[in-house]
Amino acid sequence: MNNHIQNLIRIGIFYDGYYFYKVSNYYKYEHKRKSRISISGLHEFIRVEIASIMDIDDLRHCQIIDAHYFRGRSSARDMGEKVQSERIFEDILMRENIVTHYLPLRYGENNIWQEKGIDVWLALEAYELAIYKRFDILVLVAGDGDYVPLVRKLNTLGTRVMLICWEYSYYNENGALAETKTSRQLLDEVLYPVLMHERINRLSTETSNGLFVKEKKETDWENTENTILVKSSIPQADPSLVSSIFSIKNGFGFIKDEKINNVFFYYDSVTNRDFDELEVGMKVRYLCEEDTERTKRDGAPRYRAYKVTVID
Repeated sequence: MNNHIQNLIRIGIFYDGYYFYKVSNYYKYEHKRKSRISISGLHEFIRVEIASIMDIDDLRHCQIIDAHYFRGRSSARDMGEKVQSERIFEDILMRENIVTHYLPLRYGENNIWQEKGIDVWLALEAYELAIYKRFDILVLVAGDGDYVPLVRKLNTLGTRVMLICWEYSYYNENGALAETKTSRQLLDEVLYPVLMHERINRLSTETSNGLFVKEKKETDWENTENTILVKSSIPQADPSLVSSIFSIKNGFGFIKDEKINNVFFYYDSVTNRDFDELEVGMKVRYLCEEDTERTKRDGAPRYRAYKVTVID
C-alpha cells in the first residue's frame, strides 16, 4: 500500500489489569525468561502487528490514541509499604499514556479479597470510547468470556477487535497443574486473535526480547542462606505465627521456625507486598499447613505458609 493514500489507523487498548498482572508474574517466576512483560514493548508489538495486518508500510500511520488499565486495588491502609511499588507501576503506566481505573477490592468467599465490577466497568468504558473516539481497532488484553458481549457490541459499530491473550500452565507449590486458558467463545468473536504464547515462541530473539523488561543481574542467593535471623515463631492469640524470612529464591522463599524448620511459601501467598520487594530478615505473620505432596515425596513432614503478611 502506498504511503500517500494511507489513512491514520486509530488504536485503543484496554487492559484487564489483574489478567495482565498474572501473565506478567508467570513470565517472571515460572517461565524460563524470568522477566516481566514490557508495556512499551507490547505497545510497539501491537502497532507492528496491526501495520502488518493492514498492509501498511509506514508505522507512523498506526497510532495508539488511547489506552486504559482497569484493576481492583486494596486501600492504602491495607497495602502498607506496597503503596510504593503500586506508585512505581503507575509511573510506568503514565509514561505510556495509559489511563488507570481502580475499584476497591471487596471481601468474597473465605474472607479473600476479590475484584467486583471491573469487567463491567471496562466494557462500558470501551464501548463508550469506541463511539466517541472512533477507534479503527480496539485491542483487548484479556482472556475472560465475560467480554464476549462487549466484542459483539463493538462489531455492530464496525470497530474491529484484536485480542491479546496468553495460555500457559505450570506446577504450583502443591505440585498441582495450574492452567490459564482463553475463552474459546471470545477467540471466535474477535476479528484478530493473537495468542501471545505461540507468537513469542516464533518471534526472532531480538523481537521477542523487546517484549520483556530488561532485568538486572540476579543476586547470588546462596550467600543469603547464612543471614542472621531475627526472631523465631511466636504463638499468637489467633492461629497465625510470627517469624522472619530465612531465604528468598526465584518465585518462592522460606520462613524460619524453631519447631518447623524452613517453612516454604510461594510468591502469590504474600498479601501486602510484591514478591520482588521481600528481603531476607523481614518479619512476617503467616498461617501454616502441612504440604502433603512434599511430605509424601520427601518422606518427612513438610510445611507451607500462606497468607504471608509483612509486619511493618
